[in-house]
Amino acid sequence: MIEFENVSKSFWTGRQRKVILDRVSFRVDLGRSMGILAPNGTGKTTLINMMAGLEKPDEGKVIRTSRISFPLGFMGGVVNRHTGTENARYIARLYGLDPDYVEAFSRWMCGIEEYFDMPLGTYSQGMRARFSFSLMLALDFDIYLIDEGMPSTTDVEFNRKAGSILRERLEKTTVVMVSHQAETLEKFCRSAAVLLNGKLHMFDTLEEAKKLYDYQTQS
Repeated sequence: MIEFENVSKSFWTGRQRKVILDRVSFRVDLGRSMGILAPNGTGKTTLINMMAGLEKPDEGKVIRTSRISFPLGFMGGVVNRHTGTENARYIARLYGLDPDYVEAFSRWMCGIEEYFDMPLGTYSQGMRARFSFSLMLALDFDIYLIDEGMPSTTDVEFNRKAGSILRERLEKTTVVMVSHQAETLEKFCRSAAVLLNGKLHMFDTLEEAKKLYDYQTQS
Protein backbone atom coordinates (compact mmCIF):
# COMPACT_ATOMS: atom_id res chain seq x y z
CA MET A 1 0.00 0.00 0.00
CA ILE A 2 1.01 3.61 -0.63
CA GLU A 3 -0.86 6.33 1.27
CA PHE A 4 -0.52 10.11 1.11
CA GLU A 5 -1.88 11.98 4.13
CA ASN A 6 -2.39 15.73 3.60
CA VAL A 7 0.76 15.94 1.49
CA SER A 8 1.99 19.27 0.13
CA LYS A 9 4.93 19.81 -2.22
CA SER A 10 6.14 22.91 -4.04
CA PHE A 11 9.26 24.37 -5.65
CA TRP A 12 10.63 27.87 -6.02
CA THR A 13 11.27 28.46 -9.73
CA GLY A 14 13.22 31.69 -9.25
CA ARG A 15 10.18 33.79 -10.04
CA GLN A 16 7.32 32.13 -8.24
CA ARG A 17 6.38 29.12 -6.14
CA LYS A 18 5.18 26.19 -8.25
CA VAL A 19 2.69 24.03 -6.34
CA ILE A 20 2.83 20.31 -7.16
CA LEU A 21 0.54 19.00 -4.39
CA ASP A 22 -1.68 21.02 -2.05
CA ARG A 23 -2.80 18.98 1.00
CA VAL A 24 -3.49 15.86 -1.08
CA SER A 25 -4.70 12.57 0.45
CA PHE A 26 -5.16 9.28 -1.44
CA ARG A 27 -4.29 5.59 -1.22
CA VAL A 28 -3.10 2.89 -3.61
CA ASP A 29 -4.09 -0.59 -2.41
CA LEU A 30 -2.48 -3.81 -3.61
CA GLY A 31 -4.43 -5.28 -6.51
CA ARG A 32 -5.85 -1.91 -7.62
CA SER A 33 -3.60 -0.45 -10.28
CA MET A 34 -4.01 3.28 -10.82
CA GLY A 35 -3.24 5.69 -13.61
CA ILE A 36 -2.57 9.39 -13.08
CA LEU A 37 -3.16 11.86 -15.90
CA ALA A 38 -1.28 15.15 -15.72
CA PRO A 39 -0.19 17.73 -18.30
CA ASN A 40 3.53 18.13 -18.89
CA GLY A 41 5.18 20.40 -16.34
CA THR A 42 2.65 19.81 -13.55
CA GLY A 43 4.78 17.46 -11.44
CA LYS A 44 4.25 13.89 -12.68
CA THR A 45 7.84 12.86 -12.05
CA THR A 46 7.90 14.58 -8.64
CA LEU A 47 4.75 12.71 -7.62
CA ILE A 48 6.12 9.31 -8.69
CA ASN A 49 9.45 10.06 -6.99
CA MET A 50 7.60 10.82 -3.74
CA MET A 51 5.83 7.45 -3.98
CA ALA A 52 9.24 5.79 -4.34
CA GLY A 53 10.70 7.73 -1.42
CA LEU A 54 13.18 9.61 -3.63
CA GLU A 55 11.67 12.98 -2.71
CA LYS A 56 10.18 14.14 0.60
CA PRO A 57 6.96 16.11 1.07
CA ASP A 58 7.05 19.65 2.43
CA GLU A 59 4.13 18.75 4.70
CA GLY A 60 2.12 15.62 5.46
CA LYS A 61 3.11 11.95 5.39
CA VAL A 62 3.77 9.32 2.72
CA ILE A 63 3.22 5.81 4.11
CA ARG A 64 4.62 2.77 2.29
CA THR A 65 3.84 -0.74 3.54
CA SER A 66 4.80 -2.79 0.46
CA ARG A 67 7.84 -3.48 -1.71
CA ILE A 68 7.72 -0.52 -4.08
CA SER A 69 9.90 -0.20 -7.16
CA PHE A 70 11.98 2.79 -8.05
CA PRO A 71 10.46 4.51 -11.12
CA LEU A 72 11.21 2.50 -14.24
CA GLY A 73 14.16 4.08 -15.99
CA PHE A 74 15.65 5.31 -12.72
CA MET A 75 18.48 3.39 -11.10
CA GLY A 76 19.83 4.76 -7.87
CA GLY A 77 22.68 3.10 -6.03
CA VAL A 78 24.83 2.15 -9.02
CA VAL A 79 28.43 3.42 -9.13
CA ASN A 80 30.06 4.39 -12.44
CA ARG A 81 33.54 3.21 -11.47
CA HIS A 82 32.24 -0.30 -10.63
CA THR A 83 31.54 -3.00 -13.19
CA GLY A 84 28.10 -4.31 -14.12
CA THR A 85 28.90 -7.44 -12.09
CA GLU A 86 29.85 -5.43 -9.00
CA ASN A 87 26.80 -3.18 -9.29
CA ALA A 88 24.39 -6.08 -9.83
CA ARG A 89 25.70 -7.94 -6.79
CA TYR A 90 25.62 -4.78 -4.65
CA ILE A 91 21.98 -4.02 -5.59
CA ALA A 92 21.07 -7.66 -4.86
CA ARG A 93 22.48 -7.41 -1.34
CA LEU A 94 20.74 -4.05 -0.90
CA TYR A 95 17.37 -5.71 -1.58
CA GLY A 96 18.17 -8.92 0.32
CA LEU A 97 18.33 -11.11 -2.80
CA ASP A 98 20.75 -13.79 -4.02
CA PRO A 99 23.67 -11.95 -5.73
CA ASP A 100 24.37 -14.95 -8.02
CA TYR A 101 20.78 -14.91 -9.31
CA VAL A 102 20.61 -11.13 -9.84
CA GLU A 103 23.96 -11.08 -11.63
CA ALA A 104 23.05 -14.02 -13.88
CA PHE A 105 19.60 -12.64 -14.73
CA SER A 106 20.89 -9.14 -15.47
CA ARG A 107 23.82 -10.51 -17.53
CA TRP A 108 21.41 -12.63 -19.62
CA MET A 109 18.78 -9.93 -19.98
CA CYS A 110 20.87 -6.93 -21.01
CA GLY A 111 23.11 -8.90 -23.41
CA ILE A 112 26.05 -6.50 -23.38
CA GLU A 113 28.58 -9.36 -23.36
CA GLU A 114 32.09 -8.42 -22.12
CA TYR A 115 30.95 -4.91 -21.13
CA PHE A 116 29.18 -6.46 -18.14
CA ASP A 117 32.64 -6.87 -16.59
CA MET A 118 33.66 -3.28 -17.37
CA PRO A 119 32.93 -0.09 -15.36
CA LEU A 120 29.51 1.52 -15.93
CA GLY A 121 31.32 4.73 -16.81
CA THR A 122 32.45 3.12 -20.09
CA TYR A 123 28.88 2.22 -21.15
CA SER A 124 27.04 4.02 -23.93
CA GLN A 125 23.67 5.56 -23.03
CA GLY A 126 21.85 2.64 -24.65
CA MET A 127 23.93 0.03 -22.81
CA ARG A 128 23.35 1.80 -19.51
CA ALA A 129 19.59 1.88 -20.16
CA ARG A 130 19.60 -1.87 -20.88
CA PHE A 131 21.65 -2.58 -17.75
CA SER A 132 19.41 -0.55 -15.43
CA PHE A 133 16.22 -1.98 -16.95
CA SER A 134 17.51 -5.57 -16.64
CA LEU A 135 18.54 -4.93 -13.04
CA MET A 136 15.05 -3.63 -12.23
CA LEU A 137 13.50 -6.77 -13.75
CA ALA A 138 15.77 -8.95 -11.61
CA LEU A 139 14.13 -7.47 -8.50
CA ASP A 140 10.64 -8.36 -7.31
CA PHE A 141 8.16 -5.70 -6.19
CA ASP A 142 4.53 -5.50 -5.02
CA ILE A 143 3.96 -2.12 -6.69
CA TYR A 144 5.66 -0.93 -9.88
CA LEU A 145 5.98 2.81 -10.56
CA ILE A 146 6.04 3.85 -14.22
CA ASP A 147 6.65 7.39 -15.43
CA GLU A 148 5.28 8.09 -18.94
CA GLY A 149 4.62 4.58 -20.18
CA MET A 150 6.66 1.47 -20.75
CA PRO A 151 10.38 2.22 -20.98
CA SER A 152 12.30 1.07 -24.04
CA THR A 153 15.75 1.23 -25.57
CA THR A 154 16.97 1.42 -29.15
CA ASP A 155 17.68 -2.33 -29.13
CA VAL A 156 14.68 -4.10 -30.69
CA GLU A 157 15.54 -7.59 -29.41
CA PHE A 158 16.08 -6.32 -25.87
CA ASN A 159 12.76 -4.44 -25.96
CA ARG A 160 10.96 -7.59 -27.08
CA LYS A 161 12.52 -9.77 -24.40
CA ALA A 162 12.26 -7.25 -21.56
CA GLY A 163 8.79 -6.04 -22.57
CA SER A 164 7.41 -9.58 -22.55
CA ILE A 165 8.73 -10.25 -19.03
CA LEU A 166 7.54 -6.88 -17.73
CA ARG A 167 4.02 -7.23 -19.17
CA GLU A 168 3.68 -10.69 -17.64
CA ARG A 169 4.84 -9.41 -14.26
CA LEU A 170 2.60 -6.35 -14.29
CA GLU A 171 -0.46 -8.52 -14.87
CA LYS A 172 0.12 -10.07 -11.43
CA THR A 173 1.18 -7.00 -9.49
CA THR A 174 -0.03 -3.45 -8.85
CA VAL A 175 0.93 -0.61 -11.16
CA VAL A 176 0.96 3.15 -10.66
CA MET A 177 1.52 4.85 -13.99
CA VAL A 178 1.66 8.60 -14.63
CA SER A 179 1.32 10.09 -18.10
CA HIS A 180 0.00 13.05 -20.09
CA GLN A 181 -1.77 10.62 -22.46
CA ALA A 182 -4.75 8.45 -21.49
CA GLU A 183 -3.84 5.88 -24.17
CA THR A 184 -0.63 5.10 -22.27
CA LEU A 185 -2.63 4.05 -19.20
CA GLU A 186 -5.32 1.92 -20.86
CA LYS A 187 -3.62 -1.49 -20.78
CA PHE A 188 -2.79 -1.60 -17.07
CA CYS A 189 -5.01 0.86 -15.21
CA ARG A 190 -8.73 0.69 -14.42
CA SER A 191 -9.11 3.49 -11.88
CA ALA A 192 -7.46 6.83 -12.53
CA ALA A 193 -6.82 10.30 -11.18
CA VAL A 194 -6.15 13.71 -12.69
CA LEU A 195 -3.46 16.02 -11.30
CA LEU A 196 -4.45 19.66 -11.83
CA ASN A 197 -3.37 22.80 -9.99
CA GLY A 198 -1.99 20.88 -7.01
CA LYS A 199 -5.12 18.75 -6.52
CA LEU A 200 -5.57 15.06 -7.30
CA HIS A 201 -9.07 14.30 -8.58
CA MET A 202 -9.87 10.57 -8.11
CA PHE A 203 -12.18 8.55 -10.39
CA ASP A 204 -13.36 4.93 -10.43
CA THR A 205 -12.65 4.59 -14.14
CA LEU A 206 -10.10 5.89 -16.60
CA GLU A 207 -12.91 7.05 -18.88
CA GLU A 208 -14.27 9.39 -16.21
CA ALA A 209 -10.80 10.77 -15.52
CA LYS A 210 -10.21 11.30 -19.24
CA LYS A 211 -13.34 13.46 -19.56
CA LEU A 212 -12.12 15.91 -16.91
CA TYR A 213 -8.57 15.84 -18.27
CA ASP A 214 -9.67 16.52 -21.86
CA TYR A 215 -11.98 19.32 -20.74
CA GLN A 216 -9.27 21.05 -18.70
CA THR A 217 -6.45 20.65 -21.19
CA GLN A 218 -8.45 21.51 -24.33
CA SER A 219 -10.45 24.44 -22.94
